[in-house]
Amino acid sequence: MNRERQSKPGTLIVGGGWAGLAAAVTLCRHGWPVTLFEAAPRLGGRARAVALGGMRVDNGQHLVIGAYHELLGLLRDLGIEEQEVFRRLPLRLVMKSPGTDELDLKLATLPAPLHLLLALLRCRGLNGAQRRQALRLSLALARHQRALDDEPLLSFLLRNGQSAGLRRKLWEPLCLAMLNTTLELASTRVFGTVLQTVFGHRRGDADLLIPRGDLDSIFPEPARRFLESRGARLETRQRVTALTLENGTLRGLRTADGRHHAADHVILALPPQACLALLAPHDVFAPLRDGLARLRHAPICTIYLRYPPTVRLEHPMTGLLDGTGQWLFDRGFSGEAGMMAVVISGPGAHMTLSREALGRRVAEELAALHPHWPAPLEIRVIREKHATFLCHSGVQALRPGIASPLPGCWLAGDHVDTDYPATLEGAVRSGLRCARAVMTADPRPTSPA
Repeated sequence: MNRERQSKPGTLIVGGGWAGLAAAVTLCRHGWPVTLFEAAPRLGGRARAVALGGMRVDNGQHLVIGAYHELLGLLRDLGIEEQEVFRRLPLRLVMKSPGTDELDLKLATLPAPLHLLLALLRCRGLNGAQRRQALRLSLALARHQRALDDEPLLSFLLRNGQSAGLRRKLWEPLCLAMLNTTLELASTRVFGTVLQTVFGHRRGDADLLIPRGDLDSIFPEPARRFLESRGARLETRQRVTALTLENGTLRGLRTADGRHHAADHVILALPPQACLALLAPHDVFAPLRDGLARLRHAPICTIYLRYPPTVRLEHPMTGLLDGTGQWLFDRGFSGEAGMMAVVISGPGAHMTLSREALGRRVAEELAALHPHWPAPLEIRVIREKHATFLCHSGVQALRPGIASPLPGCWLAGDHVDTDYPATLEGAVRSGLRCARAVMTADPRPTSPA
């Protein structure tokens, strides 16, 4: 065993969300000493389970799809097979408004991208002209995705002849679900990249992966157990207050209890504003700070409604048109019979309502859509004001890579440029890239603990 390497301080990870945990798991698997700091009492960041009234729910309804290959690979590294934690179902987009099904798109059992093209041809709720418009746009995105100008998506759709009805039924719901950003602002380039990723390679990439339990049980808890079994130090309720540099060289970091922690490498797996607070005192980070400071944020609201266990949907998720709620998820597919989650992406008038008023409004909209349902037994609202970065046109120029201007200091998080919008897959990808960069920069692992 290399005594010089043993005596060196190792890698410090700031932030115990999915990005930080992905980096920690990967480094530990390859024998690197790791210490992870998390200011909150528990790991998981913005994708974890929380107690809410009489319910235990996820702190937001997250979407997982078959294209999340890095996430699924990371779970396999932990000894978790997909079928243990997810139920895989073919994607079916059903959009409803009170009294009618306005769109029903079911992917065909053909190789990609033929499965999408045939689905658009057969899609219920679109007339012939709308089908042709959707096909033309899908083919244009597939052929020219890498050469797209990054204009606002609405401008792109208008230039490509997408009618108001087609935008309302198909493109706007997809844009909100994937980018958490309205058509007027959304990045055409990122939207095209996501469509190509989901529909352009393998048929199963578009499948829905329905969690069999809460988010904690899928990754944060298995990751915690793995890290502890490998001797990693996990310091929760521990806020990092400063990065320490000496003569332009990274030395480590300082925590709120006054301790200094030496480091070979520091991975900042933090949201942009928290990251900026640590970078602000050091001039070496000036170019990086400018882009981070210009990243804007978008909210997500999740309204949980608990009904009697007999209340259920035919499909795991349904789009909601012309109301406050945008997507309705039946948590019964995750083993929580009677639990519904309504998601509202992006800003809007709903952000000015109290939680109680927003919950009542959504319950009334569901009652109009499903008049045979009884009243909900309990309603709870989770409002994340800074849930994601705003994925507007031009945002790619602001997103940082994993490498900072200071050797040994790395950036992770779903805002880092991974080609994905703010998703669990994007967070995991960034953490994995940081871990691989650390191992490449310092290729002398210790023996696993």
